[in-house]
Amino acid sequence: MATLIDLGERPVRELNQALHSTAATSWRVLNPRGAHAVACGVREAHTIDVEGHVGYYCAGMNQHATVTVHGNAGTGVAENMMSGTVRVRGNASQSAGATAHGGLLVIDGDASARCGISMKGADIIVGGSVGHMSAFMGQAGRLVVCGDAGDALGDSLYEARIYVRGTVKSLGADCVEKEMRDEHLAELAELLKAAERDEDPADFRRYGSARQLYHFKVDNTTSY
Repeated sequence: MATLIDLGERPVRELNQALHSTAATSWRVLNPRGAHAVACGVREAHTIDVEGHVGYYCAGMNQHATVTVHGNAGTGVAENMMSGTVRVRGNASQSAGATAHGGLLVIDGDASARCGISMKGADIIVGGSVGHMSAFMGQAGRLVVCGDAGDALGDSLYEARIYVRGTVKSLGADCVEKEMRDEHLAELAELLKAAERDEDPADFRRYGSARQLYHFKVDNTTSY
């Protein structure tokens, strides 16, 4: 049976302390009401269901836990996540999965600007569309967008891979469309399966770094 914590009656600090120090592994968080830093810094393999909308940095720095938000999430959901799974059943605000080193972030709805900014190894699957400058300075990991992407997708990208099913408003500096080979179709199929989605990988296009801006060159000054 899940341990219940009602944030209408108890502070977020108490919830996070319990998640760090209590042996219970299954949790239900009621009445989050847009609270910030819900289930932040969890280091154990807990299963945490948050019943409602959350504010900034929900599930930030997550390790091992499976966190599901049954609502929308504010800025920086799963920011700096190391491992585990974070799922948002609604929409996410800007900087979802920012600097995440590992783990899986699934957003069933749309994500705002800078989704996956400076991602360092996480997998991010967005069921809807993403805003401008998503995957900006993405260093490693995979971003899958089942809808459309806004301006400057993959700006200053390093080695992160981006898959987009819909339209891309514009590509950022040093980001180019790349060939979709068999290994990429297989990789994408696994990611979609992990996110419990049924899109056809053949409907996606792949984007990555042109690798022209890795090192500063004076001739490229206007591109930075």
